[in-house]
Amino acid sequence: MNEITLKIEGMDCPSCAGPVEKAVRALPGVKDVSVNFGNGKMKLNLEDGGVDATAQTKMVEKTINKLGYKIAKDETGHASDGLEVWYKTKRGQLVVFTGVMLVLATLIFIFAKHAVVSLGGFEIEVYELGYAIAALVALMPMARKAFMSALAGSPFTIDTLVTFAVVGAIAIQASVEAAVVVFLFALGEMLESMATAKARKSVQALADLAPKMAFLVRGEDVNEVAADTLVIGDVVEIQPGGRIPADGEIVSGSTSLDESSITGESIPVRRGIGDEVYAGAINADGVIRLRVDKTAEDNMIARIMNLVEEAEAGKSPTARFIDNFSKYYTPGVLLAGILVGTIAPLFFGGEWMVWIYKGLAIWLIGCPCALVLSTPAAITSGIAAGARKGLLMKGGVVLEAIGKVSTIAFDKTGTLTEGTPKVTDIHVFKGSEADMMSLAVAVEVTSSHPLAVAIVEEAEKRGLKFKRAKDAKALSGRGVAGMVGKALVTIASPRYAEEISKISDEAKQTMLDFEVQGKTLGVVVKDKTMLGVIAMRDELREDAREAMDKLGTMGIKTIMLTGDNARTGKAIAAQLGMDVQAELMPDDKLRTIESLKAAGSVAMVGDGINDAPALARADVGIAMGSGTDVALETADAALLRERVTGIPALVNLSKATMRNIHQNIAFSLILKAVFLVTTMMGATSLWMAILADTGATVIVTLNALRLLRFDPYK
Repeated sequence: MNEITLKIEGMDCPSCAGPVEKAVRALPGVKDVSVNFGNGKMKLNLEDGGVDATAQTKMVEKTINKLGYKIAKDETGHASDGLEVWYKTKRGQLVVFTGVMLVLATLIFIFAKHAVVSLGGFEIEVYELGYAIAALVALMPMARKAFMSALAGSPFTIDTLVTFAVVGAIAIQASVEAAVVVFLFALGEMLESMATAKARKSVQALADLAPKMAFLVRGEDVNEVAADTLVIGDVVEIQPGGRIPADGEIVSGSTSLDESSITGESIPVRRGIGDEVYAGAINADGVIRLRVDKTAEDNMIARIMNLVEEAEAGKSPTARFIDNFSKYYTPGVLLAGILVGTIAPLFFGGEWMVWIYKGLAIWLIGCPCALVLSTPAAITSGIAAGARKGLLMKGGVVLEAIGKVSTIAFDKTGTLTEGTPKVTDIHVFKGSEADMMSLAVAVEVTSSHPLAVAIVEEAEKRGLKFKRAKDAKALSGRGVAGMVGKALVTIASPRYAEEISKISDEAKQTMLDFEVQGKTLGVVVKDKTMLGVIAMRDELREDAREAMDKLGTMGIKTIMLTGDNARTGKAIAAQLGMDVQAELMPDDKLRTIESLKAAGSVAMVGDGINDAPALARADVGIAMGSGTDVALETADAALLRERVTGIPALVNLSKATMRNIHQNIAFSLILKAVFLVTTMMGATSLWMAILADTGATVIVTLNALRLLRFDPYK
């Protein structure tokens, strides 16, 4: 199979995409087609059976050209029909031409109103002929698209309705209105195209965040090279004020980075040797060097762009319903217009011209542009708004589903907590605190266990001096021991400490109090004498409580699912005001998610690795973390910010998007209902009917674009 991606110019509405997809899918050698009007691209798989791929591509291009579109030569993905050059586009030129023709016909009407011309024995007023010519010439591109779509298997399109209505209007000598109808329809399509281009640019601007050039370090030399030529393992230098050219790890220097363009986090973060950084971040102060870990095609910005494009292509349940509905709606409107135009004259003595006029108006009112556009425009804007704030979603299905969850389950470690334990308390029973910590760190420095790292970090923070223990060894779940000088120093669990030393009732109570608070203990024993206890805990993220409060206000139940012991889990959950189930293995979490789903839709929030089964089983899986590969690949949504408040932000964004969709659908249907009534009453002209449709399309699009400015964190 050969996968090809083509960018199609002028395809900026769902009703455009449908006939294109259907026509290309019917071509020989084409196995699968996916057309995304959101970014104007089409992905197709060509059969690799000895068939010339170039010839197949040309056949696809020829089919697209017949439908009135063309393959863009700009492979960068940027919208070719930008806002600044609207008059250079086909739609813009059509609007200008139609407008000029309308003005000329109007001048004829003013200065030669009664002039007539004889055609085939019929006398026609010159201004009527002028309007008719203006309408027909301007109609040609739409009529051609309607005809080619019909040949390609899509006979019922918006262009078909407009073509029939305009030709019918000219036939009943309503050419003035026919010309105005074509002008307004062309104007509406141009405005829709401009609005779509704006939405595309808001997403495509992500691609411009990564710099085009980088400073490559080779020995003592630093040379400027194209960023897309960097390979994994290269070392690059970034000066203050420069942008990071590639994903990688800092190998020299430290600095503050503005990562707002990637994660949406406005406050600069401190990064140093060993820290991962992402392309597009701005270096605020220090000179740093980093080792390239991802090529330009696979860096964070590229992955975000791919996710957004996939999300735009993925249809939500509402979008699928509207698509299916429109398949029957358009032929239904066509039939309704015919019935309105013929039943009254045939059976009730109505005037033919009056009722045909009403039938034509029904066709124009019934154009489903606004209705078809109402959902995908809002979904695209919502997904783009989320990406700007570090909220990534894999499609409209996810965006719609998040707002419907009734329960959200959270993993504890690395999700609600920082993921790295820290020393919280040091309690000494014998000797000095400094002496005890020096002995403890001498042993723990030999271990890479997270608790050992916490003790070492605390000792370094205090500036303590120590000698590395000899013959250090792990004690299989009971602790770690080593020789410091001539003494055997053991950092033991409370249970093991009781076995190797004598512990007073006071000490037992102290340790129990710490454990009730959800803290893990390292008891320091020198030979057989207990010196004291070091309490550690994986502390809550600073915004965890705020996030739980927000979810509670939204009426969403929260529960913690953790593999930690019940006492620790209960202590952490109590601080957050949420339910807890502790001591769970991965399969236990899976069963818990299943039981929670019985009461409603469930989302699961985890780190994307050990919680993968639960993330997959939940209605919506959300990965916490700074954009790791696993997080982006295993879950339905991912949070690039290290913030739990991203969860209520996702819910906010989903609800705002669905409100926008419902507003668009309601507005479209109500407007059509009003004009349907006024048409049947004889109060609606053809130009008013098309104005209702094009106006609704533009308003719906602009309403959807409001989401681009929506801040889900507020």
